[in-house]
This record gives sequence, C-alpha cells and structure tokens, in this order.
Amino acid sequence: MSVPDQDKIFSAAQGGLPEMQKDTQSITSDWIALQPEIDGVLVREVKNVAKPRGGTLTEVFRKDWRLDAGVIDQVFQSILEPGQISGWHAHRVTTDRIFVNWGLIKIVLFDARKGSRTYGAVNTFQFGLIRPALVIVPPGVWHAVQNVTSTPSALLNLVDHAYAYNDPDHWRLPIETDLIPYTFKPGAPWH
Repeated sequence: MSVPDQDKIFSAAQGGLPEMQKDTQSITSDWIALQPEIDGVLVREVKNVAKPRGGTLTEVFRKDWRLDAGVIDQVFQSILEPGQISGWHAHRVTTDRIFVNWGLIKIVLFDARKGSRTYGAVNTFQFGLIRPALVIVPPGVWHAVQNVTSTPSALLNLVDHAYAYNDPDHWRLPIETDLIPYTFKPGAPWH
C-alpha cells in the first residue's frame, strides 16, 4: 500500500471536507484547454493589437491561415442578450466560422458524425473580446452558444454557404435534449 504524498493531502484540520474532489488539470500554463478537439474543428486564437493612436485591431479571418478552403459566401452577426442561449443546430453541408466580436460567449460543440474518430465528443470554449479566436465548425457537428456576461454579446459567422431562404441547411434540436450530453446552466450570467 502506497503512502499518499503529504503535500497533496487536504486534511480536516486544514479545512478539507468529506466528499471533496481535487480538480484535475484542465488547461496548460499558456491557458490552452486540455480537451481533444472534435475531428475537423479548428481553433485559431488571435491577438488584439494595440494601435499607436489608441484602440485595437483584431484580425477575424485570413485565407492564408489555411484553416480550411477559405471560401466565404456570407457574413452575419448575431447578438445574444445576457444569459441567452442559441442552438442546438447543425448543418449538412455548411461550415460555420464563429468569431465572438463583443462580450464573452461559451461555444459548445457535439460530434454526432458516426464515422468520425471523435464521435460522441463534446468541446466547450469561451472566447470573446478579451480572448479572441476563430472557431471552425464542420458540417455534422452540433453547436450552441451562450452569452455568459451580464451585458449583450455578439458573434460573427463567416459561412461557406449563404443561408438559403427557400431551403435552409439548418437542423435543430431543443436546448434541453437527451441526445446531446451537455446541459447548459440556466439563470443569471456571471458578472
């Protein structure tokens, strides 16, 4: 029987309580999430650049990043009120490129593609004004987003197939579904 490392014990005398569980590592020292990305999902974190005369510049998308084919057929913005959730939805042929351009939004992805090496995997990301990134969501990956701030947040979507008004490539499920192993926490967002 091994003796536990004394530096890792959190005793009752130190304030430890029954049934407590120690966190496991979830991020690297560079604050990169330790989650295997769903097959075909790509994330490109970008940096805000301080401009010499004030303000910031942030690149949203560049074809030379070579994340995907680089085709953009439509760009739209979606604004979410505090705590608002949008989703679950997936596309049969459309690739979404999500960029949170204001506030802070949680992006949740679920791989329902039976032939995928990451079938059944869930990814969660939080990106926004303070930590900008482009998240590429391939067809067949279900996704939903939630504003996690107390003020409105906005995202841009740079899709490779424009919304077809007469035949939308949007397939939806209710937010509360047993088909996706993720539950959004309702209630007021954090401040």
